[in-house]
Amino acid sequence: MNKIILGLVGPIASGKGTVCEYLQEKNKAQTFRFSSMLRDVLDRFYIEQSRKNMQALSSSLRETFGDELMAKTIANDTTNSTNKFIVLDGVRRLPDIKYLKEIKGFYLVAINAEQKIRFERIIKRDENTDDTKKTFEQFQSDELQEAEVQIKEVADTAQFHIDNNGSIEDLHQQIDKILNKIS
Repeated sequence: MNKIILGLVGPIASGKGTVCEYLQEKNKAQTFRFSSMLRDVLDRFYIEQSRKNMQALSSSLRETFGDELMAKTIANDTTNSTNKFIVLDGVRRLPDIKYLKEIKGFYLVAINAEQKIRFERIIKRDENTDDTKKTFEQFQSDELQEAEVQIKEVADTAQFHIDNNGSIEDLHQQIDKILNKIS
C-alpha cells in the first residue's frame, strides 16, 4: 500500500487540528505540524508560545535560511516516516507545497469556516498564550500577518475542499468522503 498524505491548509481555527485528531483516532494517522518546529525552538529558548512570537520566528528563519526551510523539513519528515497515513497540519505558503506535491500520495485539502465561528473557536481552544484574551479586531489583524496572507492562494490549488461551518459529525463525513475518493 502506498502512503496517503493529506496536507491541510486553512485560516486560523478553521478545523485543521480537529481533522488531525479525527484521522489519528480513526486511521492511526501520523501528524506533522508546521508549528511544532517553531514551538520546539521557542520552548528551547524559554520564549512564550504566542502567535506573535511564532510568526516572528517563522519569518526570521525563512529570511535567514530560505523560504522553503520548513517545507523541506516537513517533506523530509514525511518521506522518512514509515507510517502509511500522514496528515500535515498548517500548510500556509506556496513554497510549502513545492516539495510536498512531488511526494507520491500527497493531496492538499482546504478547510474553511466563517470568521466569527473561527474567532469563537480560537478563544475556546487556548492553544497559544495570547489567544484567549484576543478581541475580534485582534483576530482579524492576525489574519493579515505575513504567515497568513498566502493561505487563500494555496487553498485555491487544493484537490479537496471542506466547509467546516457545521457540526463535528458533518466535518467527519466530509473527511470520510474525501478518503473514499482517494482510496
